[in-house]
Amino acid sequence: MAPPGSRRWACVRVMAGTILGGALGFYVMHRLETSHKAKMEERLRRYEARMSMAAKGKEEEEAQQRLQDEAAPQHKDQARLLPDS
Repeated sequence: MAPPGSRRWACVRVMAGTILGGALGFYVMHRLETSHKAKMEERLRRYEARMSMAAKGKEEEEAQQRLQDEAAPQHKDQARLLPDS
């Protein structure tokens, strides 16, 4: 049987380990979450920039197409039917 003093120290070590382990776990998870959040915000910023550039490019293409359509002469269909042979 273990002496009574060693049982008390065993309890103290278990409690101290639990508290310190919880604090360390909390710190590690906090660091992981903040780094992950920063990465996701950066990805979102790049995605939004890419989408705005794509929308801007699409608008420019549509504007150029309208200018080309307005500048091009309007041709009516000049197709004629051939006489029956």
